[in-house]
Amino acid sequence: MSRDIAIRPMDAAAFALFGDVLDTAGAPDRIINAGLCGRYHDRARLDFTEGRAGLSLFKAEPRTLPLSLDLVERHPDGSQCFVPMSMDPFLVIVAPDEDGLPGTPLAFRTAPGQAINLHKGTWHGVLTPLHAPGLFAVIDRIGDGANLEEHRFDTPYTVRN
Repeated sequence: MSRDIAIRPMDAAAFALFGDVLDTAGAPDRIINAGLCGRYHDRARLDFTEGRAGLSLFKAEPRTLPLSLDLVERHPDGSQCFVPMSMDPFLVIVAPDEDGLPGTPLAFRTAPGQAINLHKGTWHGVLTPLHAPGLFAVIDRIGDGANLEEHRFDTPYTVRN
């Protein structure tokens, strides 16, 4: 059995089970600011059990490929939105839920200018920038209680181009 995962381009339809792809493809929903700004309206479903939405900044070390994947996590009480603060693509790893455990992971490479919002309870890899500075704005649940489940794979997967 192969434990290799091929990276695919980020695609809204292929990613829909796991979350939302945020980008400025197509025409804006509204033109605002005296005609000088296009608004791409309400692109992510932020979903929280209790608590509130918070905005944090994450600075993650860039990773290289191939990547060994032995850990995924999920947040059962809230969605998690990652907005890169540079025009660099990043790697997004997700896995379907199979009776409370992660199934076979999928890997996506975002296009420059894309952000993602992971649905509540989605198994995913850790933040994986491919280029420095690895700086992201993250919108997620702020509140009491544990909102993190981790799973370690007995045999790691290898994520390749």
